[in-house]
Amino acid sequence: MSREAMSSSEIDTAVAHVAPERRAHMLDRMTDLFVQHAASLSDHEIALFDDVIGRLAAEIEIEAKILLARRMAVVPNAPPNVIRMLAFDDHADVATPVLTHSERLDELSLVENARTKSQKHLFAISRRRVLGEPVTDALVERGDRSVAISVAGNAGAHFSERGFLVLIRRSAADDLLAERLGERKEIPAHLFLRLLSVASERVRAKLRASHPQAGAGIDRVVEEVTDRMKSLAIAQPRDYSDRVEELGYRYIAGKLNEADLARFAHGGRVEDTVVTLALLAKVPVPVVDRAMHGERSDSILLIARATGLKWGTTKLLLQLWSRPKLLPPEELQRSLASFEQLNPATASHLLRFQANAQS
Repeated sequence: MSREAMSSSEIDTAVAHVAPERRAHMLDRMTDLFVQHAASLSDHEIALFDDVIGRLAAEIEIEAKILLARRMAVVPNAPPNVIRMLAFDDHADVATPVLTHSERLDELSLVENARTKSQKHLFAISRRRVLGEPVTDALVERGDRSVAISVAGNAGAHFSERGFLVLIRRSAADDLLAERLGERKEIPAHLFLRLLSVASERVRAKLRASHPQAGAGIDRVVEEVTDRMKSLAIAQPRDYSDRVEELGYRYIAGKLNEADLARFAHGGRVEDTVVTLALLAKVPVPVVDRAMHGERSDSILLIARATGLKWGTTKLLLQLWSRPKLLPPEELQRSLASFEQLNPATASHLLRFQANAQS
């Protein structure tokens, strides 16, 4: 049948008489015909193909659907209903080609898909050539880590301020995500500063390397943000009651020691570190809390020396105290010198005096 002779009734009749085992073959022929003439088809003719291909595709095997999706995904004027049916198919291998490549999917459909379908569907959307803010908002709010990293690294993705904030919050414990965000040239300055405040030293070092002209500015901003965060932390009382109860039992049972303290500090577990150090030093938790959130490291050295901690453990405490920035080697050397010069007995006496004064 020639393309010019096709009519809706003829197509309906042809489809109705196709045996189930021949539907895949019929679909393949119809797809060939559509792809061959797609550039010159009218809207009415596309609608006819949309109808017949959609009904044939509803009753075929997954492998045939995947092939159909791959072929239709790259056709700019592909049948819109067929494209939507494929995009919302529960089988991600069917949906992926059109979610990633089809120009027929509008923004509303992409947002709906991102809010309702699987993480594999979201990952496919995250790789599209262009993504608008409503779509990226949905992806960063619902997507898993692989989705977040993919969309953050997509040069054609556009983010709202809310989208950036969600990604920055998620990047606090994810160096790769933080790097992807830091590489985006369009991130607003105030959000870039917020990213720096939660990024690890390794990520900041990479940003310095890629933006050498901004290295000094990055260091200055991080120091200002860190100081501001410490001031805020000092002003706000913290509740350690849950950790005191659990760790207190361990301490009484003789199952809490310096190795645990080092592990907590190395893992960035501030509350566990504060409570454990207070128990080992036999001082009230607020004394250690003020030291860990203070502006100077002297109190950390005093508590560590009075408790008989090793320098390796003390260094971990200092690095935790200095977060998010990393203490430079020269400052660590000065701290080591002060640590070694401080007499343990003197440190213990000063600590008791300090604890009594603060109680």
